[in-house]
Amino acid sequence: MGSRKRIRAEQLKEQKKTLYMAKLNNNPTSPRKTRYTADLIRGLDVDKALAILQYSHREAAPKLHKLLRSAIANWQNKNEGLRMEDAKLYVKEIFVDGGVQLKRLRPAPQGRGYRIRKRSNHVTLILGSRVAQPEQVKEVESESENK
Repeated sequence: MGSRKRIRAEQLKEQKKTLYMAKLNNNPTSPRKTRYTADLIRGLDVDKALAILQYSHREAAPKLHKLLRSAIANWQNKNEGLRMEDAKLYVKEIFVDGGVQLKRLRPAPQGRGYRIRKRSNHVTLILGSRVAQPEQVKEVESESENK
């Protein structure tokens, strides 16, 4: 492995340490229906997003609720000494991509067959914190001292 590639890999590894995410693959709902629910919680605080998903009647809401709880658990695993309320977590990014399609035929008049596409999707949810991390605070303090 070349030095540039190794350095870039180490940078990506450092960035992933502060990235709190969860993924849901092959969700058997059409991406369009799931995007409506994802749009409801994008940019909201975690507590508010959980409440919205808990009382929403959309089909994708329970799955996104479980995904959000998983992302919160991933944040707690990486930050064992901190409380979730103090970090002011929010849904930084959530996006829905199309997954595999099961293609089926439905009988139609005069011996024809109409194609049915049973869609699925992949959901990626990334959490952010509205409070600066301890490493970021140290960097800001050192920059202000240097000036």
